[in-house]
Amino acid sequence: PRSSHSTVRSLRGSWRLGNANGSVVLRGEVPGCVHTALHRRGLIQDPYYRFNDVMYRWISLDNWTYSRTFKTPFDIRKWQKVNLIFEGVDTVAQILINNVTLGRTDNMFNRYEQCSFSWDWGPSFPTQGIWKDVRIEAYNHYHLIYFSLTSFFVKSAQQWSLEIESIFDVVSSKPIAGLVTVNIPKLQTQQTFSVRLQPGEGSIVLLVNINKSSAVEAWWPNGHGKQTGYNMTTTFIMEAGYQIEKFSKAYFRTVELVQEPIPGSPGLSFYFRINGRPIFIKGSNWIPADSFQDRVTYDTLWLLLKSAADANMNALRVWGGGVYEQDEFYDICDEIGIMIWQDFMFACALYPTDKNYLESVRAEVSHQVRRLKSHPSIILWSGNNENEAAIASNWFSIPYADKEVYIKDYVMLYVKNIREIVLTEDKSRPFIASSPTNGLESVKEGWISQNPYDTHYGDTHFYDYSNDCWNWTVYPKTRFASEYGFQSWPSFSTIEKVSSAEDWSYTSNFSLHRQHHENGNDQMLQQLERHFKLPQSTDPIKKFKDTIYLTQVMQAQCMKIETEFYRFSQSEIIKGEGHTMGALYWQLNDIWQAPSWASLEYGGKWKLLHYFAQNFFAPLLPVAYEDKGVLYIYGVSDLHVDHKLTLRVVVHTWSSLESVCTIAKDSVTVKAQSAVLIYKESINDLLERCRNCTRKSCVITFCLVGEGGLQSPTNHHFLSSLKDAVGLEKTQLSASVSQRDDVYIFVLQTTAIAPFVSLDVGSIKGRFSDNGFLMTEKKKVVVFYPWEPTSVEELEKSLTLTSLVDVV
Repeated sequence: PRSSHSTVRSLRGSWRLGNANGSVVLRGEVPGCVHTALHRRGLIQDPYYRFNDVMYRWISLDNWTYSRTFKTPFDIRKWQKVNLIFEGVDTVAQILINNVTLGRTDNMFNRYEQCSFSWDWGPSFPTQGIWKDVRIEAYNHYHLIYFSLTSFFVKSAQQWSLEIESIFDVVSSKPIAGLVTVNIPKLQTQQTFSVRLQPGEGSIVLLVNINKSSAVEAWWPNGHGKQTGYNMTTTFIMEAGYQIEKFSKAYFRTVELVQEPIPGSPGLSFYFRINGRPIFIKGSNWIPADSFQDRVTYDTLWLLLKSAADANMNALRVWGGGVYEQDEFYDICDEIGIMIWQDFMFACALYPTDKNYLESVRAEVSHQVRRLKSHPSIILWSGNNENEAAIASNWFSIPYADKEVYIKDYVMLYVKNIREIVLTEDKSRPFIASSPTNGLESVKEGWISQNPYDTHYGDTHFYDYSNDCWNWTVYPKTRFASEYGFQSWPSFSTIEKVSSAEDWSYTSNFSLHRQHHENGNDQMLQQLERHFKLPQSTDPIKKFKDTIYLTQVMQAQCMKIETEFYRFSQSEIIKGEGHTMGALYWQLNDIWQAPSWASLEYGGKWKLLHYFAQNFFAPLLPVAYEDKGVLYIYGVSDLHVDHKLTLRVVVHTWSSLESVCTIAKDSVTVKAQSAVLIYKESINDLLERCRNCTRKSCVITFCLVGEGGLQSPTNHHFLSSLKDAVGLEKTQLSASVSQRDDVYIFVLQTTAIAPFVSLDVGSIKGRFSDNGFLMTEKKKVVVFYPWEPTSVEELEKSLTLTSLVDVV
């Protein structure tokens, strides 16, 4: 209901859009951007098609004007204040009304940039446009601009409290008094406060103590409990006589970033405690879902974030080279329990520190913190991506004599400005200045440490494309792995949409053009060659598809080995290193159709890596590794209680679906939230016990089984490279498809052991319950969850079954 003190008129809809010399004029939707408008009107093709990112550079180089006429929707004289609000303008623009400049913008993250200029995972489309809402607001007396709530647990009183902050634009020349009532019915909590608003930017901070006799359910990350939120109404009744009613959700959770000495290890820990419980962080890094932000809908976000949760992730890092995501992104994370490590938007660069720039940054940071701090999903603010490392390792070849100046600028921007504002605006969550960082050690060393990648402190970023990724000893036994990854190609069905037949080879101009990481396509082949035979088909399209499949297999297997290494390192210290408490791989999603580190393709399709993540991030998982000829199996658990389980180890020869031998070890204790050794045997002894086995002819699978249906995924350990495997046979894979309620059942059959079985239904949107698996039994049932209506006939027609032995 519109109350009499304010009125809003949206200016969304159709605007006139023209380039500088008037040769191109069209209708453009607002919110929207120039590229999308031209595409919608058929004046350009899909900007992502083939080489269009180069063909359409002229769009970014031209100057575009959005204009529309509007009658003022109300009598301006009746209102004390009228604002024209642009929620997002991209990026350098002037705003004129009746030919009078009202304002200029040079920062798309402030209300009225960076990854638009091409990173190694995306194209260059510096967009121009009005990418969020535009509206006219008119009001008298006062107007609510920001409203936020943060929860605290007061240990001494054993009681939850809420801090509610309201910021007003107060138009009247003298203070305004009134009453504020906060009501949370479910928690039998209601409090009324008398308040005074000062002229200008008036703010009110209220502390609400939650009724002690009410049992408060905390907000927990995915896999650790429920994401309970409580409906809350805040009513403002001020002396001017009208009221504002604000409906919101109150969440209760605490977060601490723990950096403390560890017995037997130099340095400090680096882990998160949520509601007093240490949580191993499992997840990935988020980049913008599209070059054109106006194309990112609620459904796009929901699908990607739900896929993260479905793969047993509990966290994402919103990376500092993209955008502060829209409110809905964080709403979904609150709802499904995805914790957010939020970077501020500064990445891999040196930024100016002149007065105007700092003013703009201060406005950006305070706007974003005020907008976002109510979200329980956000657990950390981080100043920038890799800028501490950039100065410490001198990426920009700064002469030694000037280094002090750069360090001073760095401290000025991230510590004296960004950090100051964050700590003033939000006392409810931790702040780090950079990633990677040595945390408190960096602070001690004047904010730039000697080696930000030190495994004994803070977090690390780690990439290695030259060593063998199956060799776990190359990975850092770090406190927290916040970036690591390997590339792969997206499915043929995803590439097909933006290419033509001449592009369908691994060495085509298109394939080189889409690869933005130097030497990336060759690196994938080199990694492949270590363990797999390269495709040799004389049919060029089959060869291309086989290569795509192998890059996905390789990426999935590499990431499995690296992530399992981080997970089994959580409870031990070896040679002073360990207690790894986080694994966020690079990267979750794709900005366009191209080879990249992502596990979700543009459009949301799961790569094999994402299916593997569902297993390597499982709450209960046995993990194997070899050291000096000895096989070790750890029981890794995120569960809150200890469990007595049975470990089943099964050995197969590649040539038979009948197992060679089975070892069942009963009453194995897998400890709550830790990684413990549960099995140890020399490979030679194992092979001797399982007669007829050699490293090349056999494979090991294992799983944990408990009472009441508790079971881990089945894991595997290869004893040699698969290119050297002896006895692998050509198999007949077949599948029958049927419908059950709103899902589809695929019954798979095989005549021989089939490694890395992949089900692909082309561009039919949806996901399987399991994929890319080692098939050691005649029959396996896989469920398909559709994201849009489909049919048995459509699925049968689109289905391709591939396993490693199909690659020739």
